[in-house]
Amino acid sequence: MIKKLRNTLKKADIYFVLIFFILVVTIIGCQSNNKSSKTVTEQNELKLPPANDDYFQEIIKYSGIDFTHTIGDDHLSNLVESVGGGAVFFDYDQDGFLDLYLSNGNYTEGLSMNEDHPAVKTSENRLFRNLGNGTFEDQTKKARVGDRGYGMGMTVGDFDNDGYPDIYVSNHGTNVLFHNNGNGTFSNITKKAGVGGNECSVGAVWLDYDNDSFLDLYVGNYIEFDAQYNYYYAPDGFPGPMAYDGQPDILYHNNGDGTFTDVTKEMGVFNSDGRAMGVGAADYDNDGFVDIFVSNDHMINYLYHNNQGKGFEDRGIMSGVAFNQIGEATISMSVDFADYNNDGLVDLFVSDDVYCSLYKNEGNGVFSEMSYNAGIAVACGQFVGWASSFLDYDNDADLDLFKVNGELKHLYGQEDQLFENAGNGNFIDISTDRGEYFQQELVGRGASFGDFDNDGDFDAYIVNLNDKGALLRNNKGNLNNWIALQLIGETSNRDGIGARVTVVSGGVQQFAQKKSSSGYLSQNDPRMYFGLADNKMVESIEIIWPSGKIQKIENIDARQFLTVKESEIVSP
Repeated sequence: MIKKLRNTLKKADIYFVLIFFILVVTIIGCQSNNKSSKTVTEQNELKLPPANDDYFQEIIKYSGIDFTHTIGDDHLSNLVESVGGGAVFFDYDQDGFLDLYLSNGNYTEGLSMNEDHPAVKTSENRLFRNLGNGTFEDQTKKARVGDRGYGMGMTVGDFDNDGYPDIYVSNHGTNVLFHNNGNGTFSNITKKAGVGGNECSVGAVWLDYDNDSFLDLYVGNYIEFDAQYNYYYAPDGFPGPMAYDGQPDILYHNNGDGTFTDVTKEMGVFNSDGRAMGVGAADYDNDGFVDIFVSNDHMINYLYHNNQGKGFEDRGIMSGVAFNQIGEATISMSVDFADYNNDGLVDLFVSDDVYCSLYKNEGNGVFSEMSYNAGIAVACGQFVGWASSFLDYDNDADLDLFKVNGELKHLYGQEDQLFENAGNGNFIDISTDRGEYFQQELVGRGASFGDFDNDGDFDAYIVNLNDKGALLRNNKGNLNNWIALQLIGETSNRDGIGARVTVVSGGVQQFAQKKSSSGYLSQNDPRMYFGLADNKMVESIEIIWPSGKIQKIENIDARQFLTVKESEIVSP
């Protein structure tokens, strides 16, 4: 009887232990599930802060953009590490909201100086998808665009006219072409396309130089880096660009079948000893064919005039844009084309390590350097300028200048600058009046400007070398009216790159060209924005497409995103 009772108690103890174990596992599982649910909830509830009194408000920590640029080394030890870092705002999934793609450095044998650093590539380029509420989520792995080369910059364009933008990444080493599959993923088609190269590529730009409706590609190459060369003035930290041989740039012609042909020599753009940094393309003489500008480091700049798609001629010296205002070949960085004085001719801004250059287009293929006369030179002289772009940040119907700064050979920060267009050919440095951000000292490099929250004004993402980037929200630009054009070419290339657009509102005429890359290693919003001040109506919009077709639209309400297809021809 006692033995039987003991056995019964033992069984009861076992049952109790089992029940207790199940309860513990269940509780832990519930807690784990609750923790996971909480994380998801926190992600879903990520919100941007309300607008403060700043014109540009820094909001990166609220945005979901968790990215820190790296040089791939423990300290800044060479020129290649100093020049990289680009950004692109573009709508990769065509949902109407701008996404963000960022290039990154990486530990690279023969480049990174710390021999104790593990030779494992861990950093990568990153793609952040815009969730439509002003915040972003990392889609790099899903989209398959996490390139782990030593990233410099990128340029985006729909090279096969399928309606989805593709990405070309310029690297120190083999470049990469990512084809957009249209389903949220990309495929690396570099080898098939024949655009990899093996140089130290920096700037690159898409353009349709022969107007055959397919985007061609110009790639700016930099220096033949030699890790064994180690002679330099000690305070500089490492040798400069003239210590190395330069590299020739490459022009690739789009064959229309997913492949490209190197036509550099054939088209007359071969220079054996270039040191390209920024690359831009625009039709500076309005002859219907896109020209190419190359800003070179420590040497003359190139301006390749397009001879009706049959070849190019370097007219940098004869046009007046090869040197700065006192005849120097400077450390030229970024390049941007725009008509800052509304005379129907695109002008040119080139940032550098001294006074920068504002080239006013006088017509007849000639430019006048105006940076001192325009009030820019003195303000720029104390900084090293990298990314710079023309943009109408306050929508008052004239183009202002945003300039990103950072020390050249050391990780020392500098303040960025914003120049207000005074409307009389002059610019005023108003940086300190436009937000606390402009008091921060950061090591800026590339920058992309775009309306990521679709509220009608330009915001900005700025790459900082070996550091977190900055996301600037424009809080007040949309107090003025605006209109944004999304061009869709049909006979022309689908992006409409090279199209010339004239907008008239309130009797004020504005002229712009659809471009690919802008500034330094980066690309801005693919939509064309025009500030309208307090005008509520656009009297007319005229578009001259690369195909030569002319389209005119009249009496359009302000404050809207307008999609214009080339097929809707009003005036042949």
